[in-house]
Amino acid sequence: MYIVCVTIFVKPENVPQFIEATYDNATNTRKEPNNIRFDLSQSEDDPTRFFLYEVYNSKEDFTAHQQTEHYLRWKNAVTPWMKEPRVGIKHHALFFGSAKV
Repeated sequence: MYIVCVTIFVKPENVPQFIEATYDNATNTRKEPNNIRFDLSQSEDDPTRFFLYEVYNSKEDFTAHQQTEHYLRWKNAVTPWMKEPRVGIKHHALFFGSAKV
């Protein structure tokens, strides 16, 4: 499995629009056949800080996700709303759920 963790800081005035756009992206991503998980979290301490947790079957599946209409719509919408560039860290799963991967 391939995991992508993304931290995003959003301008305060754009938080509601960011959440709406990210719901759209997450909902459509979860329909992709090779997406296992897509979670959106908002920081308790800083409501402008968000965390995306995405899990795919493979790195190639994540790359394919980045070519989808809903991802490109999301990226184009939210980029100007960010206080700073998003930070994505990629991982390979060693233990997921109740079994080794």
